[in-house]
Amino acid sequence: MPTPHRVVIAVFADVDVLDVTGPAEVFALANGVIRGRAEYRVRLAGPVRGEVATSAGVRLLADLAFDEVGAAVDTLIVPGAVDMTPEGPIARIDDRVVAWVRDTAPHARRVASVCVGAHVLAAAGLLEGHTATTHWSTAAQLACEHPGVTVDPDPIFVRSGRVWTGAGISACLDLSLALVAEDHGEEAALSVARLLVMYLKRQGGQSQFSVPLSRPASTRRDSAELRRFIDDHLEGDLSAAVLARRMCLSERHFARVFREETGTSPAAYVEAARVEAARRLLESTDQSLRQIAAASGLGSLESLHRAFQRQLRATPAAYRRRFRTLT
Repeated sequence: MPTPHRVVIAVFADVDVLDVTGPAEVFALANGVIRGRAEYRVRLAGPVRGEVATSAGVRLLADLAFDEVGAAVDTLIVPGAVDMTPEGPIARIDDRVVAWVRDTAPHARRVASVCVGAHVLAAAGLLEGHTATTHWSTAAQLACEHPGVTVDPDPIFVRSGRVWTGAGISACLDLSLALVAEDHGEEAALSVARLLVMYLKRQGGQSQFSVPLSRPASTRRDSAELRRFIDDHLEGDLSAAVLARRMCLSERHFARVFREETGTSPAAYVEAARVEAARRLLESTDQSLRQIAAASGLGSLESLHRAFQRQLRATPAAYRRRFRTLT
């Protein structure tokens, strides 16, 4: 029989429960897909054996104490915990966890952090000289506390050698699927994604945010309604004149209000939304580039290419080759 993949996930007080259960579920489903190949055996390890209270109040059970894990670790996964403050979430660093990760990581084939678990890897010295990501809300903290780490707050996950770092919360599924793909191929990972009823298996270089989520929340109802209108009518006329009329404002006043609400110009917002729609079509359909240009509202093939170069520094064809998920 093939040697199983021994996966050890760290658990400790106030750990984010999905950071632990998300990867565990992916590996459990993968075992049903990869029959006859090296399966995953997941164990939870904590400072001591027994119950661990998560941030959600749900209790997990550590199978092993840290000092019982030993060196035979294939994949070490480190989730995170945060303290909520008036200034926002602050990643919590538990010295016992850091010390164990520092001692255990050299023996593991690969190490992965989930969400703010990247702060633990950084404190253990594993991210020095590497590019890493984490939840967007603590990215500035990670960069400030560890200047030797190149922090990229945008991607869903980042791989740097044998060290992987994942972004916030649900991105733990994408990261875990990427680990399955590394071990057993893309088809196995996509099969697991379908079982999870995920829209698609997102790749690491994709942004944590869609265009609406990457902009500030609207303070005006008419502005929020306009943004929904834009997202629903990308193939239509979304010129400043048309959008200003929908808000019953002059073009000059509209441009000022829109920038105050979104932090960008109407034209830039519309182009970003259209590029995002084109990205989704490139990832998940067989449509030609001309069809995608029309469906996303970018119009011509030339406009599609120019918009992708401005927004993504890539051609549509190169983007499709990298992020295509259609099987």
